[in-house]
Amino acid sequence: MDTGILVLRLLVGLLVAGHGVQKISSHLGGKGLRGGTEEFRADGFRGGALTALAAGGGQIGSGLLLATGLLTPLAATGAIGVMTVALTVKRSHGLWVQNDGYEYPLVLIGTAAALAATGPGAWSLDAALGLTPYPLWWAALALVAGLGSGLLVRLVLHRPAAPAIAER
Repeated sequence: MDTGILVLRLLVGLLVAGHGVQKISSHLGGKGLRGGTEEFRADGFRGGALTALAAGGGQIGSGLLLATGLLTPLAATGAIGVMTVALTVKRSHGLWVQNDGYEYPLVLIGTAAALAATGPGAWSLDAALGLTPYPLWWAALALVAGLGSGLLVRLVLHRPAAPAIAER
């Protein structure tokens, strides 16, 4: 079981971190901070470069914490939060990723929540530091705090689309 959790942590953690790297740099196919800023503006978010830096930094930090299995409930909260924002952006396209839907963010949210529930496994920094096992209520807290923080970011930073002007 520990091997499977390690593989899952590495896969999901490094993907989330890589996604953050793309938001703020030209590495891993990213378009630099300018590209990340333009992406958030195109998606209707305020804050410009600060929003891109916060999102990218949150993804990098939570992804690396998940990958190493350090402070796993906190890492899961961060990953759930940033992926909740992504889900709200993709929601209007439906579920499936081939239509630019929210399938991928939903999988990452579910995986982060599952890792918070199972714990990081024996091959983790949490285990090496004696921080495990975490009580199960940490998983519920990670899920609620992650979803809540993502929805709050959407509420505070997203600008509603301007209404279309009817032609006469």
